Amino acid sequence: MESNSTPMVGRAGEQAELAAFVTTAAGRALVLRGETGVGKTSLLGHAVALAEREGYVVIRAAGVEAESELPYAGLHQFLHPLLGEVARLDDGTRAVFDALFGRAEGDPPSVMRLGIAVLGLLSLAAQQQPLLVVLDDGQWLDDASADVCGFVGRRLVGSRTKLLIAVRADIASRFDTAALPELSVAALADEDAALLLDRRHPRLDRRIRRTVLEQARGNPLALLELPTHLGGPAGDRANALVGQHGLSLPRRLQQLYGARIAALGDGVRAELLMGALDGVGTGPGRGPLGTRYRMRDVDEAVAAGLVDIEPGTGDLTFRHPLVRSTVVQLATPNRRRAAHQALSHVHRDDLERRATHLAAATVDPDEEVAGLLAAAAESATRRGGALAAVTWLTRAAELSEDRTARSRRLAEAAFVAGHAARLGQAHGLVLSGLTPGQAQSPASVLAFAYQTLYQDGDVRSAQRQVTAAIEQLRDGADSEPAEVLTRLVTLLLAISQYAGERSGWERTHELLASLGDLVTGRTRIHSAAWSDVIRYGAECAGVVERSTAELPALEPWEVTRLAVSAYHLDLLSRYRPYLQRVVDRELETGAAASGMVMLHLIMLDQMALGEWDEAEDTGRRVLDLATGHGHELFAVQSRAYLAQLAAMRGQAGRARDLQAEVDAWARPRGVGFLTQLADSAGATAALSAGDYESAYLYAIGITPPGTFRPYTYQAPRTLLDLVEAARHTGRLGQARAHALAARDAGLPDLSPRLALITHGALAMTADSEPEAAEMFARAESHPDAARFPFELARIRLAHGTRVCHVRGRAPARRYLVAAAEAFERLGAVGWAERARTELRTTGAPARASTPDLTSLTWQERRIADLAAGGLTNKEIGTRMHLSPRTVSSHLYRIFPKLGITTRAALRDALSRVEEVSQV
Repeated sequence: MESNSTPMVGRAGEQAELAAFVTTAAGRALVLRGETGVGKTSLLGHAVALAEREGYVVIRAAGVEAESELPYAGLHQFLHPLLGEVARLDDGTRAVFDALFGRAEGDPPSVMRLGIAVLGLLSLAAQQQPLLVVLDDGQWLDDASADVCGFVGRRLVGSRTKLLIAVRADIASRFDTAALPELSVAALADEDAALLLDRRHPRLDRRIRRTVLEQARGNPLALLELPTHLGGPAGDRANALVGQHGLSLPRRLQQLYGARIAALGDGVRAELLMGALDGVGTGPGRGPLGTRYRMRDVDEAVAAGLVDIEPGTGDLTFRHPLVRSTVVQLATPNRRRAAHQALSHVHRDDLERRATHLAAATVDPDEEVAGLLAAAAESATRRGGALAAVTWLTRAAELSEDRTARSRRLAEAAFVAGHAARLGQAHGLVLSGLTPGQAQSPASVLAFAYQTLYQDGDVRSAQRQVTAAIEQLRDGADSEPAEVLTRLVTLLLAISQYAGERSGWERTHELLASLGDLVTGRTRIHSAAWSDVIRYGAECAGVVERSTAELPALEPWEVTRLAVSAYHLDLLSRYRPYLQRVVDRELETGAAASGMVMLHLIMLDQMALGEWDEAEDTGRRVLDLATGHGHELFAVQSRAYLAQLAAMRGQAGRARDLQAEVDAWARPRGVGFLTQLADSAGATAALSAGDYESAYLYAIGITPPGTFRPYTYQAPRTLLDLVEAARHTGRLGQARAHALAARDAGLPDLSPRLALITHGALAMTADSEPEAAEMFARAESHPDAARFPFELARIRLAHGTRVCHVRGRAPARRYLVAAAEAFERLGAVGWAERARTELRTTGAPARASTPDLTSLTWQERRIADLAAGGLTNKEIGTRMHLSPRTVSSHLYRIFPKLGITTRAALRDALSRVEEVSQV
């Protein structure tokens, strides 16, 4: 570090880089990385001076170690000067900032959504003058703010904004992996170090000069500070300090600063401590008013070279971040607690900062402080700060006045840690809440069973533990908050779902019935939807569909439970837009378990809608996440979904390999949910390969023909598999019985997908042609039929084949062409070949359409159809949960594939395809 008033020595290369950075027209970001005291702050000051001469508006901020766990504290700093511009933004973007700054209730934005909003704000602010945002001590920025800065920094090209960040090389931070351009700031060369030393201390004793150069090792801050501590009355002590080779240079510098601080009066040291703990000189605070403590009466510290006075504003700032950290380290515990207590009053209107300071100020149990920390944890969770919430809840438990409250808060911390996929930490938190020989409380069982289920897949042990804990609460043997019972019941539902067996579900339903009003209405909805959609689905579909309006107000895990219910009821597409908006936020802010469930659900909807490439990417992503977090159950579940996808695509070998992995892990543990998925993948893969006997054996392993095994969630979903396999193996009676059982069980009334496949199965097995035609027409004309392109194509293939045999080749072509094109768009290789084989028997060419629609993805074909029907981009986006801009991009790619150049030509192109299919 060199004074900004002194010409910089040995930094010509860095100064040239910064000059190019400032003067180039394009927006960009740059990270300065170097050790403590190497001169990063001085280089930032040099860049600021250059920018101001070039007409830039400059915003400066800095990371504060004491605020590194406060979500978005850093972002508040550098956005605070721009708050006046927020009013000029559109309503949607303004709502993002209102939620961020706590000015309104709102859904916590994801890094992407917030990053886009910040880019918009910066662009607006830079309309009149270019903008330079300077962040010092970036290693202390909270993770959420650092992630947003990284997102913004990678997208500044084309703007008039520059982002310049300085970070210490010896401390890990999110900027290490932010993929931003970097400029390494090294120590000075020997000759430059000597020049700097001689320039600042020209009359230095030769012996002291040699010692300083040897000990400073080219570090500018050491070159400037060490000489003042050598020689004179303190010389021997300073020589001893600099001669301690076992200490790092930053540590030695801290000791030198410590000698100055120790010489100050008590009142000045108290003021410095208040300023250090509150980030004085780093920029506005995180609260609504940007409040920071203002130091007073510290002239003695200014004279000692510890504090500087900003020339433009008169504000007091620490000369170097090491001064700030040294002030804190030298303070006695009692003085630090007193400073935190005083700062809690300064920030009395900011829940999270007040709670943080009170937590540091409090030694003995204090229920009021514990309650504030618990409230702060809830606030952090809602704003996307799951990991901060775990820290605050753990501290709240330490300050709780009785054992029950302590156990409850530790269990709450364990619950949040579990949903952050930190199963080991969750387990440790529960153990810390137990005294030797103490039996597990219901709250502690929650965390233990969570680990037993998701890490080990031991559904039987988890079911026993949780059932016993619920009975204990029901019978009044233990006192816990109502939310503990709700969470235990929800975990029991998840365990029962994964076990997937009748007796377990019946015991669960009996236990819930015995709880009466203790079970919430929403929990009973989940119990119905997750257990047996055929028996209980009709009673909850309306509630699940209406609940989409409540999602922004719910905790992440509550959203995922509703979305799982929506999946069982084939309503997942209603939830997917919200899941896609928030999933990155959940993963980025620590709620990894909820994020992984959301990714699974997004993948399932992508599979259903025919977006198979996207589903493959999503499946691989969640598999990597689950493996990395030790969530073995989720990892195997990901493999099961990837096996189903491979089976639909006709990748029989890959499907069987994944199926075998899933089966080998799940079957010995009794995880019926996954063994059913494995059997389903096996049936679909065998059908795709034409191995109908194997397909039949897999299908009846899920449910016998003519019935739907209770509490077997794959039973209705594999209706077409069983019916097709039975028909192709000559088991026509079983096929017909199964289709009729679906009709009689009321499947068409439960969901659009079940209506489609039930009418399709009835058409395949109809005893008469009029019935076959009627049932097929019901399937094909269903308003939501296009949402399930794979099932619709299978039904068209089966019906086309039947029509060809009964009515002749020409009438069959329409169905077979549509089926073949759908399979090829989807990438269902085996099914496409079967459809083309059938089509060739009608005398049609192997590819019957011009232009070639097979070059379109399923999503592109759907957009083309809607656009040809006259819908605007906005209307198409509403139907397909896409932005108008995304729809426009798809159309831009569709036109050349179809050999057209205008939207008006779409209808003619698609009409020609229809005409060919009628030939």
